[in-house]
Amino acid sequence: MSAALVQVNDLAKVFDVSAPWLNRVVDRKPRQFVHAVDGVSFSIEKGKTLALVGESGCGKSTVARLLVGLYRPTRGNVKFDGVDAQSLDPAQSRTLRRRMSMIFQDPYASLNPRWKVLDIVAEPIREHGLVTDDGEQRAKVAELLLSVGLAAGDVDKFPHQFSGGQRQRISIARALATQPEFLVCDEPTSALDVSVQAQVLNIMKDLQRARGLTYLFISHNLAVVRHVSDQVGVMYLGRLVELADKADLFSNPRHPYTRMLLDAIPDIHMSGRARIPVQGEVPNPLHPPTGCAFHPRCPHATARCSSERPALKAFKGIQVACHAVEEGRL
Repeated sequence: MSAALVQVNDLAKVFDVSAPWLNRVVDRKPRQFVHAVDGVSFSIEKGKTLALVGESGCGKSTVARLLVGLYRPTRGNVKFDGVDAQSLDPAQSRTLRRRMSMIFQDPYASLNPRWKVLDIVAEPIREHGLVTDDGEQRAKVAELLLSVGLAAGDVDKFPHQFSGGQRQRISIARALATQPEFLVCDEPTSALDVSVQAQVLNIMKDLQRARGLTYLFISHNLAVVRHVSDQVGVMYLGRLVELADKADLFSNPRHPYTRMLLDAIPDIHMSGRARIPVQGEVPNPLHPPTGCAFHPRCPHATARCSSERPALKAFKGIQVACHAVEEGRL
């Protein structure tokens, strides 16, 4: 087993979404907080891919931003190659940031429309002082574009001259500019059509094999997750409810929420297997349910589920947070 490159311990992020002070005084309303991420723990081995899945608003993207330092955690820590990212001074933190990068969801919003591709991809190189000569920078950018399936001559074009899939390839090239070891991929294919999705995913898999990259892959598309991941974590309302190897999770899902997500995938083989559709809506994160957050939508919920929040525990080679699984009812 490879050593863990990324270790996340009891990670939490709370956002203050209160109205302005004067409005609260006039309306006599208390401050309001959203627990976007609430006690998430996992590790990712070198060269492997962990996928986080779940409905919109469950905290996947917040976890991504916490890992790359765009948000500071309210609680918990992130260790990269054994080093606590929060304990470093600015110079050490800068060096660490060079070893990780991020691919954003929207290829139309993540690229500066006023910059040429040369400036977009070379920005991390200049920022970290990796290459100072203009000619060498141009050659490096051309090499990166070729590695993601674009032409070297594309360096002088603007983002509006490319399709969505090509723009996402530019984003991947920019993410690889500092030769990182760890990439956080925040739904990198959700804005693309199916055929282009396959091309981008294959490029990412090839780059992982060639460069030994480690991925945190965030998606709500389970078909994509099945193609790219080694491990899968299922999130619900800011918490992990199941964490397992890909083969185990897809062949024998344990948590009721995981089962509902898998049942929502179209059955193209028409197997006739009984399926339970996803019921209800995601609760208001400002007023989450007591106990297990999933219990209002769960067909297996009991009184214990509504009063006691289950912890993520090891169970037959996986980790699952469910009283029904723990009690042998599921």
